[in-house]
Amino acid sequence: MVTTISYRDSGVDIDEAARAVGAIRKMARSTFTKGVLSDIGSFGGCFQLPKMKQPVLVSSVDGVGTKLKIAFATGRHDTIGEDLVNHCVNDIAVQGAQPLFFLDYMATGKLEANVAAQVVSGMARACRANGCALIGGETAEMPGMYMDGEYDLAGTIVGAVEKSQIITGANVKSGDVLVALASTGLHTNGYSLARKILFDVAKLKPESRLAETGNTLADELLQVHRSYLKPITALAKTKALAGAAHITGGGITDNLPRVIPKGLAAAVDTKSWQTPPLFEMLRSLGNVSEEDWRRTFNLGVGMIFVVPRAKAAVAKRALTRLGEKPWVIGEITAYRRGKGKVEYR
Repeated sequence: MVTTISYRDSGVDIDEAARAVGAIRKMARSTFTKGVLSDIGSFGGCFQLPKMKQPVLVSSVDGVGTKLKIAFATGRHDTIGEDLVNHCVNDIAVQGAQPLFFLDYMATGKLEANVAAQVVSGMARACRANGCALIGGETAEMPGMYMDGEYDLAGTIVGAVEKSQIITGANVKSGDVLVALASTGLHTNGYSLARKILFDVAKLKPESRLAETGNTLADELLQVHRSYLKPITALAKTKALAGAAHITGGGITDNLPRVIPKGLAAAVDTKSWQTPPLFEMLRSLGNVSEEDWRRTFNLGVGMIFVVPRAKAAVAKRALTRLGEKPWVIGEITAYRRGKGKVEYR
């Protein structure tokens, strides 16, 4: 007798996938801008480029790393999508690009339509806030590839900028000042080390309340990675922006040099801001070396702008008008042999 085996028997539920797509379609449509030429469900997303003289497409792909583990542990999935979109937006915004559209990839062992809908709700919220259309994606159910209740998440963003307005850092020069904006927590980097220290070493739980902040550990770790699109756009309009660095994996140490030309370096005044309590906790509880600490976490600095000294006041005023609280974190200097591209003082 031949046994009939269905796709569901192998672990893939097509009906659950259909329910997930149904919930996602409405949220995605809520992000559509006038450039969108196709609907959710098409084989490919179509987008009409804005009118520009010499449009340059700027793209980036990223994920949220093991921050997902915090979402799994707490059952809170509605902000992870925001983290993903905002991280990608920041990566292209520092080059002067305005985001056009976003595509996501979510893979799981067993698809739960409700969880997928929560994740996409965060993406849609961030896309609307950034003027970016969520025009497509892929939700893959792959039994045996992931642990129960877990999934992976990645996204691709495409933006555009006039060729003459690309921010490259080529105009950065000695004497320029570094203007910083605060981060909102760990953003999406350093979670593997943070989880090791907080959960394995310190034996804390997601619900543990931190005396230093007054919040639960889960609240601190799930703070949304903010978007810096508006302040970058405002600064670009003032012509006071020579370079911009999104402080992600590698911290200031590895990210700031990406916009500093050869022969120059950055002097960062570590006393110019107060490191948030969570980062100090991580350093103390894990006995983390200063080098690892600075190369793993953003330490409260999410974005750094390189501004000509003569235009520093103009830049700070433009940021303050947006409700930001910018501060000068250091300056560009000549590179000194034997020293790193970033010197901490």
